[in-house]
Amino acid sequence: MWGKTSHSLSKIIIRQYNSYRMSKVWKNVAATLGLVAVSVVASATTVHVMKNGIPSGRNSSEVSGTEATLSASDYGFQNAALSVGQRPIGSAPDLTPAAEASVKAVVHIKVQKEQRVEQQQMMDPFEFFFGGDPRNNSRRSQPVVGYGSGVIISNDGYIMTNNHVVEGGDELSVTLNDNRTFKAKLIGSDPSSDIALIKVEAKDLPTIPFGNSENLRLGEWVLAVGNPFNLTSTVTAGIVSAKSRAAATGDQLGVGAFIQTDAAVNPGNSGGALVNAAGELVGINTMIYSQTGNYAGYSFAVPINIAAKVVSDIKKYGTVQRGMLGVAGADVTSELVQKEGLKVNEGFYVADFAEISAALAAGIEKGDVITAIDGHRIASFAQLQEQLSRFRPGDAVQVTVNRKGAEKTYKVTLRNQEGGSKLLKQSPNGANNRLGATLKELGANELRAYGLSYGLVVQSLQSNSALRKAGVREGFVLLTANNVPLRSQSDLNQVVAALDKAGSQSRSRRSALQLRGFYPETGEVVSFVVDL
Repeated sequence: MWGKTSHSLSKIIIRQYNSYRMSKVWKNVAATLGLVAVSVVASATTVHVMKNGIPSGRNSSEVSGTEATLSASDYGFQNAALSVGQRPIGSAPDLTPAAEASVKAVVHIKVQKEQRVEQQQMMDPFEFFFGGDPRNNSRRSQPVVGYGSGVIISNDGYIMTNNHVVEGGDELSVTLNDNRTFKAKLIGSDPSSDIALIKVEAKDLPTIPFGNSENLRLGEWVLAVGNPFNLTSTVTAGIVSAKSRAAATGDQLGVGAFIQTDAAVNPGNSGGALVNAAGELVGINTMIYSQTGNYAGYSFAVPINIAAKVVSDIKKYGTVQRGMLGVAGADVTSELVQKEGLKVNEGFYVADFAEISAALAAGIEKGDVITAIDGHRIASFAQLQEQLSRFRPGDAVQVTVNRKGAEKTYKVTLRNQEGGSKLLKQSPNGANNRLGATLKELGANELRAYGLSYGLVVQSLQSNSALRKAGVREGFVLLTANNVPLRSQSDLNQVVAALDKAGSQSRSRRSALQLRGFYPETGEVVSFVVDL
């Protein structure tokens, strides 16, 4: 069922979360793998395939061992501690205090959006003979209502959920456990990790305190709290069946280190809480492994140590700050040990480097095996991703490698996606905001499939967006803007910024953005003129 997914990482640059979301190509791949997002769309009974730390200032001694505890205040949120006794390990605990407390802080999210559909119409014979479209398809919009879950992480109204729950939503509403309903606004989202931050205007809301997902142990009891099948305040229990699970590979989803549990999770649970026996939030339930669309024994959650870092960055910087090591390679296997003559049986084998690599600059070499980050054991690519996700550009980490049997440790200053060491600020007038769209850079698999070296895909459009008004549809791949190749999101931002500057210096109130690209499903090359 899984296919050969564990070996597809050999040439993937370590971009911990890749800042990208799944394309239509990945939807088919995910369907093949049986990975299903667990949100609900009311207008259709089918389940939609997913389209997809800790603060860097804390040292390794503070996060190792079972006594380490995270606090929401570390991430800039106001969250109260919860006392439900000692956290039992190795025996079936009394889960009622954790369940009763956590349901109060898990909300029901309703998402309204407009969805474009193709409508087949009867063919007029006169149109056929005089140049009409024989398909005679028309496009219209129809309202779609989706449902999911969210977790209150700050008593002043900040709520964490999945990106796929709120993506493309024109209107968000949140219903609390006590039946109060609030309109919510999207603060920001990260398709790569499938995490989003929304907010309601309310005070003194119940919260779930943050736990430390690193401290979870196999066999430990956990609760999944959410709204499956639109049933509010539902609690299911299970155990942690795996950690650092790479449930998806490559560029399609940036989380390669899921918490796997056997707590029952179904459509509507997306964005809900994974809670340990002490009532602490340890993950955000995201998807299931299923051939039917419903729960079949395994569910996956984004670890809170990853999710909390994402929403903290969104709140503070407007975008996720990813510290990049800049290496490519593969998990150490028995075959690789034999082939390369390695002296260790686990770790991440460094086969190559990114064009601008923090690891290479620090002295790490091809053939090295990364075995630890800041003292945390690294046995796989997924664990490497998980550890690096805690850090931001400019953070220094201790990277331990095995080189021909000798252990060496290097101090590596992580870099941003542009190759620098500074934090990246999202412009309030960024291209995505101006165009009313969610865009992402094409991943490696997509580039190979299309025979391209660059491009940006339109993932979603707001109902009144400039792109939609110009005639652009979701799935369109942008190649150039005003004849500038779009190799990255920043290229488009620069073009839009230049237009804004030119417009401010002239009497013209509007600027025209010329976009050129194609639709992958048809191969049709199209140009659009967008008024900004």
